[in-house]
Amino acid sequence: MLHMTVFETVHCRKVPVMGKHSKKITCGAWNAQNLLALGSEDRSVSVSSADGDTVNVAQLRAEPGSMQFSEMKTDEKSPHEENTVSAIVGKKTMFLLNINDPENPIELAFQSRYGNIVSYQWYGDGLLLIGFSNGFFIVISTHVKEIGQEMFQARNHKDTLSSTAISLTLQKAATCGDNSVKIHDLSELKEMYAIITVEDAQGQLDRMEWTDDGQLLTVSTRTGCVHTYLTKLPILGDASGTRLAYLTSLLEMTVSNNVDQEPSFRVELKVEPTFVCVGLYHLAVGMNNRAWFYLLGERGAELQSDKEYLGTVNKMMLNGEYAAVLYDNKLQLHMIEADPDAGDDRESRMFPDKGRGLQITCAALTSDFLLFGTESGSLHYFYIEDWQYVNEFRHVVAIRGVYPDAAGTRVIIIDDKSDGLVYNPVNDATLEIPNFSPSTLGILWENYPNDRASI
Repeated sequence: MLHMTVFETVHCRKVPVMGKHSKKITCGAWNAQNLLALGSEDRSVSVSSADGDTVNVAQLRAEPGSMQFSEMKTDEKSPHEENTVSAIVGKKTMFLLNINDPENPIELAFQSRYGNIVSYQWYGDGLLLIGFSNGFFIVISTHVKEIGQEMFQARNHKDTLSSTAISLTLQKAATCGDNSVKIHDLSELKEMYAIITVEDAQGQLDRMEWTDDGQLLTVSTRTGCVHTYLTKLPILGDASGTRLAYLTSLLEMTVSNNVDQEPSFRVELKVEPTFVCVGLYHLAVGMNNRAWFYLLGERGAELQSDKEYLGTVNKMMLNGEYAAVLYDNKLQLHMIEADPDAGDDRESRMFPDKGRGLQITCAALTSDFLLFGTESGSLHYFYIEDWQYVNEFRHVVAIRGVYPDAAGTRVIIIDDKSDGLVYNPVNDATLEIPNFSPSTLGILWENYPNDRASI
């Protein structure tokens, strides 16, 4: 008998899993309910609890492999749980064991022309995508009334198929074989979404896996090479007036202004950014606590400076001269370009002032004003030209977002109750926005003067 030990990290204890198999354990899988399924050379599958107690044992006709847990659909309504152990048996059949019905395991055989089963993936409402060595892949349903029926079949590769992968985030399926990776949309498998040719594969593609977020697809070869492809680009961009800046590659931004009919240009970056901000004359990109500032010209951008902050940047805003950076419930206002004519006191300033004890939750920057809201419900206006506060408004609950118009003379406030109101700092008038959606993500103001509303 071969034994196994499970280390339980919560209580830092070892749990012996004993007497399950007489030969070497070759595959296994955990499910979300802490059940452990094991497959062995002794042609059996065992299911055990986290304490090592046997739940089920099933004998097979050949050695199992590629074990997984998922949910097989039945006619009866049941809570969502991973109730089915699946495995490839002897490279020819699929074995399905419903742990709630262990007396009726299912073994599915397929057409011999498909070849050996090399890989399979669960997805959707109890669907199985299965890849075969002769280049075929099929989709079957595991619902009781449809079990074994082929929902889809295609030959993706002429000579061989070596692996399959599914990204539930992207809703895409991929197969690799010969010298290519072929990608399908799960909602329309008949259509080929993309084909990636691996030039130096020499027919030796081996394994393939997607990252959880679907951003990267990695393919390995039997010759020891690893290829990683970008399959999803983070949505990252910003706008200032009619100018747009958006991520077009992991290390590239594109800046455009179609309204003014300026030619678009690309900006090569030093790092993969997590935030971006564009102003009248500058582009800022960065990650964590560091930002790089580029001076924008008519046909390109030039790296001007970089700056480190005392905390991870949550938000950055730019106007013609200044950058405002929100981090750790603090706000730093600083000049983008050093100005020898400006005094040291106007180079940079931290908010809130020492001793005020305010927790800044949001901020906005216009050409003339810096605005910020706080956890205590106060809204502060800082006039940059005079370098002093000019207005303060007290709200009844915490402020979560401030969205001023271009001049800063009107601002929409979103508070902790997800209510919205319009505030006029000139006369302290407020107007509650009726039927304001609690799922609002942002606010856009009309820029054409004649179309603006007034309060």
